[in-house]
Amino acid sequence: MTPRSVLAIDAGQTGMKVRLQTPGGRDDLVFHGIDTHESLLPQLAAVVRASLERTHATPEILSAGISGLTARDADASALLSLVHDTGLRGVTLAHDSTTSFLGALGDRHGAVVAAGTGVVTLAVGPHEISRVDGWGYIMGDAGSGYWIGREALDAVMRAYDGRGPATGLTDIVRATWPDLSQAYMALQADENRVRIVAGFAADVAVLAADGDEVSLAITRRAAAELATSASTAIGRVRADDEVFAVCAIGGVFRSSALRAAFAEELTAGRSDVEIVAPRGAGIDGVVALADLAPTHPLTTAVQRAGTA
Repeated sequence: MTPRSVLAIDAGQTGMKVRLQTPGGRDDLVFHGIDTHESLLPQLAAVVRASLERTHATPEILSAGISGLTARDADASALLSLVHDTGLRGVTLAHDSTTSFLGALGDRHGAVVAAGTGVVTLAVGPHEISRVDGWGYIMGDAGSGYWIGREALDAVMRAYDGRGPATGLTDIVRATWPDLSQAYMALQADENRVRIVAGFAADVAVLAADGDEVSLAITRRAAAELATSASTAIGRVRADDEVFAVCAIGGVFRSSALRAAFAEELTAGRSDVEIVAPRGAGIDGVVALADLAPTHPLTTAVQRAGTA
């Protein structure tokens, strides 16, 4: 197969990574994350145009992996119409769980737990796929950065009230809101509240490493949630005699305490899973999506238009 020029977009809430992959090389760019209060496809189209303007490239295919992609927005034809004048001849769209999997494990059977601001787990077996969670910060995303940050804020307010133990998280939260009694009002009024809450996950990781008991407890609970999601997804698709590769990716797993607790939870008493390092990143999976084989189980989760 002749290599094609691909404009790949790994679109998340925190940021959008863009890669222009051509037979002659590549360019990598970064843009602001998805605004969940605005229509998705026009945002993607704007990133396409900005990328082409900065690189002066003429790619053939647009490939995108999108955090929180819904059936309403998974319209490859509509996106192709928005960028028809750029020279792009085809569009391939998928949820970022699909592209995260391709980036981390490629064609291998297994499960990928992608935990950043949100979290989604995807398992791919010989014949079918299973997605677990990824239901957003209000209804799901158990063990995600937002979930951890929300637990941290809960712990701080419990300590403030005298309902819970003291924690080093209190001083960190007070650095943002000196008057804790008014913190909830300021947070609810802030349009960036999801990112603000998720940002406290990094502080939980630091304090857990320093031995803060509250932060350690939050970390262990998050690890248990993530391990449960992985086990559930694997159980739906794994062949009886198959050892499944499991890859844990995303900012949440930068916490050494959480990573260790996740591995312990997932592998305790079982020999049918193997935790492995990722082959590449999500943006690598977005590039691979453009040439995903029609027979691959993940094809059912991909939307195409034009000559994609």
